[in-house]
Amino acid sequence: SGCMLLAFIYRVTHITRWELNFSICLLSPEKNVALKGTATQSSQYDSYGAAGNAIDGNRNTKYTDGSCTHTNQDSKPWWRLDLQDVFTVTSVTITNRGDCCSERIDGAEIRVGNSLDDNGNQNPLCAVVPSIAEGQSSSFQCNWTMGRYVSVVLPKPGILTLCEVEVNGHDSSGWYKPERCW
Repeated sequence: SGCMLLAFIYRVTHITRWELNFSICLLSPEKNVALKGTATQSSQYDSYGAAGNAIDGNRNTKYTDGSCTHTNQDSKPWWRLDLQDVFTVTSVTITNRGDCCSERIDGAEIRVGNSLDDNGNQNPLCAVVPSIAEGQSSSFQCNWTMGRYVSVVLPKPGILTLCEVEVNGHDSSGWYKPERCW
């Protein structure tokens, strides 16, 4: 986090028989694009467990401090973030609950895409969460997947609890938005 992704786009500007001219463009820095989004989830256990708690910028892992989400026991619990625009997602970082129940996240799927079919749970798969230690954060690479919606779904009956979800990415207007070209 806070790390600038250095990526270059080569743009061919002129080709002749003996010469190839191109520009090098630097992409805008990667940032947590989740903070300006809105979140929803399959259900809410109590007043502490609102969906928006996972994008409040606070990695506090104690549930009763009000910074974690919590669904009811659902057949396929899910949490979804609407980024409000299409972004190129490079990674998703999830912070797990620290005061109990760390196994609830085991097997969760992270999905990124533009569809709301099945609450966004059929969008392309970014990663499967094998487990995250109690109170810890883990990052999952999404291979530059483009999408407006980021979902975390548990594809089995259970309870889903997330204490922070950070979505690292770039503006996708026209696929990339170069800051500067040479």
